This record gives sequence, structure tokens and C-alpha cells, in this order.
Amino acid sequence: MRKVVFYGAISLDGFLADEKDRLDWLFDTDLAGESTYESFEDKVDTVVMGRITYQEAKKMMGDELFYPGKEKIIFSQTQKGTIEEGQFVSGDVTEILRSLREQSGEMIWIVGGGNLLKPLLEENLIDEYWIQIAPVLLGKGKRLFEEGNYNYRLEFVETTQMGELTELHFRKKD
Repeated sequence: MRKVVFYGAISLDGFLADEKDRLDWLFDTDLAGESTYESFEDKVDTVVMGRITYQEAKKMMGDELFYPGKEKIIFSQTQKGTIEEGQFVSGDVTEILRSLREQSGEMIWIVGGGNLLKPLLEENLIDEYWIQIAPVLLGKGKRLFEEGNYNYRLEFVETTQMGELTELHFRKKD
């Protein structure tokens, strides 16, 4: 069975993006030339995100393909069909993720989006978390962890320092 993982950065006060979906605060964070991103991305073959995350990534990348060579599943209630970068889907995120887990392949990466993450948390479907914390307070924005019907303890794996970012790695307890 494939692992479902979350890898992403938040502000110290728990936001994925500011209230206008911008990530300037993250790109202004000094990594001192260090990153776990490349080694992480090598273990992933499927990327799952919401429509807003997809649109913001497209703005940043322009005409460049992002996450090349990876299957991209984009959850949207308004857009449908296949595009060059992936496929728009709608429906129950937990059912779709359970189905993806059963297919052969490598890790499935949940990219951003508290709305997307919440039902997965409620069904305890995230196997591992890599959360980078930036030393910035945003005050408002898009939260990583929305209120929900979930309550469980994770196992600590390691901490990695990357310049101003501190990465926490946790996994689901068996």
C-alpha cells in the first residue's frame, strides 16, 4: 500500500498562505542553501492538491510545467477534465485517496490546502508529515490544520534545520 504524506511550510502561527493566497513570506525565508525538497520529491510519483493551490502554483511557474513526471490530481468543484499538468477531479477526497493508495506506485503527496487535508485527517489517512516552520507571523491566512473531528498522537521522527526553516518530521503511530 502506498503512503499518503504531507510536505509543506507554514508560518510560526500555522498558516500555509496569507489571506490573499500569497507565499512571499516563504520565499523571503533564507534556507542557507539547504533543503530536503529534492530528496523528498524523488520519493513521490503522485501529487494531490486543491484548485486554489494549483492556480497559485501556475502563477508562480508561468508556462513551466511543475512537478514534471508526476501524476497530478487536482480537486475542484468547478473545473473538470484532463489538462497537460494533470487531471481535475471532484468527489469524496477520502474515497479517491483510498483508491490511489491501492494502486502500485510511490508516495502520494498532499500539497497544501487545509480544506483538502481536513477530511484526510478525520479519516487518519496521512501516514507521514514533513512540516517546515518559517520564523514569520502572518496573523491571518489559510490554516494548515482546520478544526475538525480528529484527535491522535504522532510519532516524532526527526528535526532538520535549513537556514531559517525548521522541519519537523512525524509519522502515524501503528
